[in-house]
Amino acid sequence: MRAVFQWSLAGRTLELGKRTLIMGIVNVTPDSFSDGGLYIDSEKAIAHALHLLDEGADIIDVGGESTRPGASVIATSTAVEGRAEESTSAEKIAPDSSRGPKIAVSAEEEMRRVLPVITEVKKLRPNAVISIDTYKSNVARAAIAAGAEIVNDVSGLRWDSQMGKAIAELKCGAVLMHMRGRPEEWRTLPPPGDIVLQVKRELRDWLEAAVVVGVRREKIALDPGFGFGKNFEQNYPLLARFQELQSLGLPLLAGTSRKSFIGRMLKRDEKDAAPADRLYGNLAAQTALILKGAHIVRTHDVKAAVDAARVADTILAEH
Repeated sequence: MRAVFQWSLAGRTLELGKRTLIMGIVNVTPDSFSDGGLYIDSEKAIAHALHLLDEGADIIDVGGESTRPGASVIATSTAVEGRAEESTSAEKIAPDSSRGPKIAVSAEEEMRRVLPVITEVKKLRPNAVISIDTYKSNVARAAIAAGAEIVNDVSGLRWDSQMGKAIAELKCGAVLMHMRGRPEEWRTLPPPGDIVLQVKRELRDWLEAAVVVGVRREKIALDPGFGFGKNFEQNYPLLARFQELQSLGLPLLAGTSRKSFIGRMLKRDEKDAAPADRLYGNLAAQTALILKGAHIVRTHDVKAAVDAARVADTILAEH
């Protein structure tokens, strides 16, 4: 069974659980792992967003910075002070050290990329639900002012100490995603003990930290962060035991679209399947996740996900 929630956003409430919602991805970036560069031009990004809405997307997730494996990210010094303790000291953010995070994309550049897309999509489709994929509070504020209603933060509100306060003040929806380490550290992270228990424990901690700074629980959805600091051997147990995350008591978002752990499973002649060749494997993963309790599926391939979700939802309804 899948719990039903009323997800409170900036300007409306979405019912989650009776039907799986599809979040379509619009990367306004030159370097995202799957579609980097395809939609860096704002006109192409706008057209793509409208196309995804026509295919049945319930939410459009607009991002202006890639967090692909190996990418550098920036964290504010105050965010560093409040960052949850990781399993090794090597995983701590140290902005004054030689290995500290570099500025991959400035807030100004990120806003230059995403704000025209959000503004124009809302102009052309006033009822569209838009999410901003960012970990920077000033980008989040600008995006909500432009018409977005959800902040999708891959850092779980940890990399910018002002993000929780911003979301509380904006009264928008928020997605807290789990990530181990930072993208530039992923290849060197030590293996976790039990990945599912770690994800549950840390998401619970980060959720409570958000509530302490004023973010209301009914504003929050959780994402276990498939592929984010998790390797091939860790993603499949997380997928197989996804239903255990329902104990956190909040809506669940799942994003497996075109991820490398899908490509590895589909390899032929010792070569991983390319991102464009991972659709069918991804649909299998998405269907399993819906049957295990996912409320929202984040995907590049909206039309296929819509069809798969309709079948999975029908199966759920028979339980």
